[in-house]
Amino acid sequence: MALFKRTGSGKPGEWYYCVKHGKVEEGPECPAKNRLGPYATQAEAARAIETVHKRNEAWDNDPRWGDAPRRDGGQDEDA
Repeated sequence: MALFKRTGSGKPGEWYYCVKHGKVEEGPECPAKNRLGPYATQAEAARAIETVHKRNEAWDNDPRWGDAPRRDGGQDEDA
C-alpha cells in the first residue's frame, strides 16, 4: 500500500508550469516539486519563468532585505 496517494487536487481552469518538462499543464499533472502555480490563465503559466526572474530581481534589490551586519561582530564567509 502506498503511503501517499496521488490525488487529483487540481481544478479545471488552474494552470501550472512544469519546470522539469518545460510545459504548461491544466491541473497538476507533475509532482508539486516540479511545478509553479496555480495561475489563472494558460498565458500566465506560460510566463512563469519570466515572472520568477522578475520577482527574484525585485527581491534581490529590495532595500528592506539588505544584508545587515552580523550581530556577533564577525564577518560572513563571502566577505
